Amino acid sequence: MNEKIALISLGCPKNQVDAEAMLALLRQDGFVISPEVEGADLVIVNTCGFIEEAKKEAIETILSVAELKKQGLVGALLVTGCLAQRYKSEVIEEIPEIDGIIGIGKNGDIAEICREVLSKKRVCEFPSKLSLPIDGDRILSTPHHFAYLKIAEGCSNCCSYCAIPAIRGKLRSRTIESILEEAKNLAESGVKEIAVIAQDITRYGTDNYGEFMLAKLLKELCKVDGIEWIRLLYCYPECMTDELIDTIAEEEKICKYIDLPLQHADADVLKRMNRTGDEKSLLALVQKLRERIPGVIIRTTVMVGFPGETEENFETLSRFVEEARFDRLGCFAFSPEEGTLAAKMSDQIEPEVKEHRAELIMEQQYRIFEEKQNEKIGKTFKVIVDGFDEENLFYTGRTYMDCLEIDSIVIISTEEELLPGDFVSVKIIATEDCDLVGEVVTG
Repeated sequence: MNEKIALISLGCPKNQVDAEAMLALLRQDGFVISPEVEGADLVIVNTCGFIEEAKKEAIETILSVAELKKQGLVGALLVTGCLAQRYKSEVIEEIPEIDGIIGIGKNGDIAEICREVLSKKRVCEFPSKLSLPIDGDRILSTPHHFAYLKIAEGCSNCCSYCAIPAIRGKLRSRTIESILEEAKNLAESGVKEIAVIAQDITRYGTDNYGEFMLAKLLKELCKVDGIEWIRLLYCYPECMTDELIDTIAEEEKICKYIDLPLQHADADVLKRMNRTGDEKSLLALVQKLRERIPGVIIRTTVMVGFPGETEENFETLSRFVEEARFDRLGCFAFSPEEGTLAAKMSDQIEPEVKEHRAELIMEQQYRIFEEKQNEKIGKTFKVIVDGFDEENLFYTGRTYMDCLEIDSIVIISTEEELLPGDFVSVKIIATEDCDLVGEVVTG
């Protein structure tokens, strides 16, 4: 069997991990993994279907591959991932060039599915989403020194705006043993930095162990030889226990970097989102984290234009952003997603109002971020090297304050030859747009 398969994965790192697992299964079954789409016997588009922009990107990608198929540049087209799971046969009915579409519960049978599609069978299968494998080998699509480590699948939070529980199912945590085994394998393959991910990593273990287990898991991960940085993505505020905070503060390998998606700060809006907290309690949490974890970087996301959001509600959020002075912040306008409670709410906000509010928050945050970046000039940081820019002839890397492909970079000046995964000390001498510029400090 020498059929070539190319895979395009869209959306979040969690979906990327699913794609890497499918690639491993395909290679184990004898397929050739092609880095190029053109010339592939079969192209898999692993879609995202979370919000409107992601759905548009998924459809556009599927259509672009369908056009290559018409031109005879690719063989067959198979669609997987969240969009497939969410809209099922609707997608294949709307785009007849698709040869097969499967739900996430069929990912473990991807090799068999590909064989069926290549034999000209039109496949459309959607077993239980709970059949999605949460363990197994992967072929990394990230740089060799960095990997995502997914510790759980699904979500049981049921925020009123979010379709993820309907798409991915309830929370299913992996065992500590399986996670540690994977972390050790990653370290042996040369991975230096892992980013711990799930829809909500702070609730890890509450389903299968009956208690919050993230702190215990992190302490075990810190014992894995070869892993030097452990980064935490997608922590929920109500689950930031004292044990977890202390673990982050005490363990040297854990980056003092917390992704804390708060969504809003107004109590009424948060209640309608089926979230907890208010401006006062969230500010207190931010202050607590900064006091107990010296040097901590807090990243958050906020949503504007949620149904019923008044100017007063928005001003509460704006004031909160100003007072909290987040190190990293992303803002997006509410998108009414089919099947969610928020999409059915009567007091929807006009699109132009939502977009304007998002622009105001991002302008506000950009000023804060620029000030914080300038404060780093003259300071020296440990930096992991990510690569070399052939066009501009400089190395790129990141401090503990920045996650790969999400945050800013450090432009590194040096006469030394560096390799991806190397750690170097870099003194920051300037800023360039959103990035830092520095020179390697030796001795």
